[in-house]
Amino acid sequence: MPRKRSLKLKCPICKKPVTAAAPDFPFCSDRCRLIDLGKWASGAYVITSPVTDAEEGIRDANLEDPDEPQ
Repeated sequence: MPRKRSLKLKCPICKKPVTAAAPDFPFCSDRCRLIDLGKWASGAYVITSPVTDAEEGIRDANLEDPDEPQ
């Protein structure tokens, strides 16, 4: 009979083991959840590259310059 695989999940703040059934998942406690929220609110987490819309780039490339002779 195959064994169930158990994932070893860790709290992203303190690295303690966490079960997926924990009430504060993916954090181990409400304290770690609030620390993470504080990091988001203070701007500690940032996205380093600008997000661009792929369709916008295609649309811009297809636009003709009205001042350009045809």
